[in-house]
Parts: sequence; structure tokens; C-alpha cells
Amino acid sequence: MSLRVFVLVFVLITCRSWAQNSDSIWVYNNYTKKEVTIKMRDGISLFTTIYEPKDQKEKHPILMVRSPYSCSPYGPDEMSPRLYKSYYIEYLKEGYIFVIQDVRGRWMSEGVYEDVRPFKKIKKGKETDESTDTYDAIDWLVKNVRNNNNNVGVFGISYPGFYATEAALSNHPSLKAVSPQAPVTEWFLGDDFHHNGALAIMDAFSFYYSFGMPRPKPTKIGSPGFKFPVQDNYAFYLKTGAFKNFEPMFKDSLRFWKQLSLHPNYDQFWKERDARSGCYNIKPAMMVVGGLFDAEDCYGAWNLYKAIKKQSPQTNHRLVMGPWSHGGWGGKAAGTNLGNIRFGSKTSEYYQNNIEVKFFNFYLKNKGSVSDLANANIFFSGENKWYTFESWPPQAENKPLYLNEKWILSFNKPTQDKSFSKYTSDPNKPVPYADGVHLGRTREYMTDDQRFASRRTDVLVFKTEVLTEDVKVGGVLKAFLKTAISTTDADFVVKLIDVFPDDFKYDSLFCCEDKKIDTQMGGYQMLVRGEIMRGRYRKSYEFPEAFTPMKVEDVNFELPDIAHTFKKGHRIMVQIQSSWFPLFDRNPQEFVNIYTCNDTDFRTSDIWIYHDNVNSSYIELPIIK
Repeated sequence: MSLRVFVLVFVLITCRSWAQNSDSIWVYNNYTKKEVTIKMRDGISLFTTIYEPKDQKEKHPILMVRSPYSCSPYGPDEMSPRLYKSYYIEYLKEGYIFVIQDVRGRWMSEGVYEDVRPFKKIKKGKETDESTDTYDAIDWLVKNVRNNNNNVGVFGISYPGFYATEAALSNHPSLKAVSPQAPVTEWFLGDDFHHNGALAIMDAFSFYYSFGMPRPKPTKIGSPGFKFPVQDNYAFYLKTGAFKNFEPMFKDSLRFWKQLSLHPNYDQFWKERDARSGCYNIKPAMMVVGGLFDAEDCYGAWNLYKAIKKQSPQTNHRLVMGPWSHGGWGGKAAGTNLGNIRFGSKTSEYYQNNIEVKFFNFYLKNKGSVSDLANANIFFSGENKWYTFESWPPQAENKPLYLNEKWILSFNKPTQDKSFSKYTSDPNKPVPYADGVHLGRTREYMTDDQRFASRRTDVLVFKTEVLTEDVKVGGVLKAFLKTAISTTDADFVVKLIDVFPDDFKYDSLFCCEDKKIDTQMGGYQMLVRGEIMRGRYRKSYEFPEAFTPMKVEDVNFELPDIAHTFKKGHRIMVQIQSSWFPLFDRNPQEFVNIYTCNDTDFRTSDIWIYHDNVNSSYIELPIIK
């Protein structure tokens, strides 16, 4: 490192540390902290932390986060670092009363915890759900916190995003604005632990081994995570094998893990945990926020917004989608890149300063204007530009992009009488979801280079000629496959990829403040969108059905929405495979119960993907002109 670069890095780090220290001093000088318990209608008390401004010259709005992840640090003299190490400091400087609450059954709150607790449309007597818990909390706050202006907002990222959605369903008269961000919404079809019925085994196990351990009474101490015997997730999950082999690793009963095996299909258990089920007649202003490259809850953000638009059209609702990983718009992140892919500006800072704070200031403080905040505010990767739309998805031409022989991807339908591509899927050698060796699931895989997968014989690769004009894609992405398999079940992974020109280079090695990226970008195969479909659910998620070996069948499914421009000079690529490991569990490729089957039940399967004039496979792109 040159002396000049060293000095620059030192100054940046020093300035950042000084700024954080200065902000922490400001918070301690200008805010007080209280810890209270708020009694719910059924007698259960929820532990709540309240940060109040010392300045009492005017009335202040309340901004609330309800979380299963703790409102720590506990103790009246301990201020939460999140208040001064993130853009939350802007809310405090605006004079907000900031409230964080441990939800029912978590950390210091009483009660029994229930994952994605179902919304009860009709409640009898003192029955509760998360909407009533929010209502009771807000009611206590506006009546007991001094000098509040009777305006309340609720927001949260990820699981707290689910609780923000449920807060909106409370319809408390003081609740004026809600922002579910990367919200947990639907856990069988697309968020976190299942995608189209396939189990996200790596996330489910690593998360629930700690989060899901029993908590018999309120506590300030969390559960320890699992101590992995190797630092290689591919090796660990492959060696552990079938789902049933994981349960002996748990030292105590793990309720959710058992629920997975008891509800392998899309039954009432999963349906009643769909956060969209109660999204009717919503009163507060809503702003759903998400990331284009969110590995956990990409489905939830797009589809919660659509549900509100359809089920509660009178609601003042907005959507914001930026080029972010899970929660990448929060904290101190600038949002300039994800892994090797750069976005040309500080997208997170733009969002924080020009969208979110403005949204809450308007609805909770009657300050400023939101006239420039469109119904849909969407960043298009590829061209790295924000666009606004009256609604999402926007008007687009749904255009088939066909698989053809000789590995060609084309907007022209195949003319051959009989044409197919074939590969063999071996569950003992599944296709990795990312290159290299690592333990934790990466965020960056959502934009990672796919050249490692292109070189495998069990991955089909189709690509267009070099594009002669930009192709702007925005909206629902769909896959239509004509397939035959040699066994009775299989998974299908479809990946849409942006292939960079062979001579592509970024202007500088420095992409964001002091971070240096010198990856070879010529020929880079950027994953734009990928999704898995468990074949047994091709006709119904409720009633799975075996394949008839060698019979040509349809496997059609939706991928999460897309907002990306394939630039002139690039190529569009599609990859098809039947495993994505250990991101998702392996399919035994026989029609057996995956949650109870043995290691001996796993079989290799020959997969045919057809691309002829009768059986045409294609990806449907929503192209915006």
C-alpha cells in the first residue's frame, strides 16, 4: 500500500470513528432512556425501551420498532449503539421519541413465542395476535409517554418488518405511518426458509439452532449458536445428509424444526402464517422497502406491496426497491456496491436522506412534503438509475426468450421438430450455490460471477448473441420449462444472468470509500435473478404429485420480480440445473417424504429440457420500452 493510500485510509477510519463518538456523546447529552413493561389485554407484559428527548419545548412523534431480536442493551444507563451508529441518529436529531419492544415470548417479555404468529381476523374476548399487541402498546405509549404529539410510526427490517406489517393491521387511530422493510411475509413460497416448497436448509439450520431454542422465562441472555465441526458449509451439509439427520444435533426440543417435518406441503399451517392474509382496510400510510438482491426476503417486499395494492386499494401505499442485500439500506452502509457489482452512487444514503426520513417526517411531524415520492421508486441495476412509476409492476411487454439448440437463447421460437438438452443430476455431487469455500451463507451470491457453474456438466447454459440495444426488464419474471426426468421427482433452478463484455472494466479499482475491488470483470456472469422450483409442486403446492418417468411435462413458475437493464454489448444468459446447494436442501429425486426419508433414498436423475417447435422452453421477460 502506498503512503498516500495509507494516509487516506487512516483519515477515513479516524474521521468515521470520531463522528460515531461525537454522535454517541450527543445522544447521551440529549436523550434519556426508560425501561418499562406494558401490559397487554390478556395480562402478559412486554418489555419496552423508550428513548425520550430532554428538550420538552414541543410535542414529539413516536417511532417504534417491535423485534424478536432484543431491545438490548438492557439497563437504564445503556444507550443502544444502533441510535448513533446508523442513520437512526437523524430521527433523534428531529426530536423523535424512539421505542424498541421485545415481542411476546422473546428476551425480557413475558408470554410464549410463536413464529410468524397468525393474524386473527375475528378475535373473541381477550384473544391476541401481533396486531392487538401493537395496538395495546401504542395505546399505552400515547397515554403515558410525556409530551408526545399522538402520532406514531412503526418500522422494521426483516423479522421486525413482519411485526411492522402486523402493526398496520391494528388500525390504532394514533398510528399514522408504517414501513415494513424486507418483511418476512410468506415462509413456504418465497421468504427465508422455503422457495416454492424447497427448504433453505443452510439458513434454516444455522438460524433456528440459536433463535429457536426454548426460552422458559424472560432473559437478557441469548442462546449460543451451533459450533460447526468444519468451516465449509458444502462439506458439512452434504456429510450430514438427509433432513432427519439434523435433529439429533439439537440439545433440546426445537419446536419450529419439528413443524417443518409435520407440514411438508402448503397446508393450513403455512397459509395462516401468510402476512398478506390480513392486509385489508389498512388505515396508516404504508411504505414497503426491499432490496433487489435480498437473499432472505426478496419475495416479501415485492409481494406484500402487491397484496396491499390489491386488497386495500384505498390505502396510501408506496414501494421502494434499491440495489441492496438484506437490510443493505440500513446502518452506515453507503450502498455503492454488492460484492463485485457497483451501483454508481451511494444508494443507501440517498434512500435514507431523500425517502425514509422524509416519509416519517411528513406523516408524523407534518413537516416537508412527499409529493416527489412516487408510488413505486425502483432502482434498475445494469444502468444504475432510479425510476419512478405510478404502480408496480409497470406496463411491459411479456416477451418469451426461448431456449434453442446449440445453446442459443433467442426471442425466436425454435423451428426444429425434436430438440432437447440433457444433464444428469447427482444429489451426492450437487451444484454449489457459490464459488469457493465458506461457512456462512454469503450475501454476495445474489450478484456473484456464475462462470464456476457454467463449467459444470450438470448445468445447462444458453445465451443470446451480443445485444445490439439495451433490454430493460421490470416486473414479474416467469419460467416455462418442458421437461422429462428418469425418476419421480426433481428440482429445477433457473438463473437469469448478465454476461459482461470480455473487455469490460470499471473505471477505478476503488469502488466505495477505502474498499478496493480488483476482480477480473471481463466476461463476468452476473447473477441477476435465480429461483428454485420443487418439481412435485408443479401442479399444486397443497397436493404434490410424482412425475411419470420419461413423460414430457410442464414445470412453470415465477421468479421474484426483476428491475435490471441488460446493456448494449452484453449478453443475456440462462442457466438451468437441479440443485443449488446448500442454499436449498437436496431433492432425493424420488417421490418420498423429504423430511423423513433416509440417505439411501437419494437417486441420480437424468433430466431432459426440451426446446423444439412443439415442446418449447422459455423465460418470459417483462420488457419495458
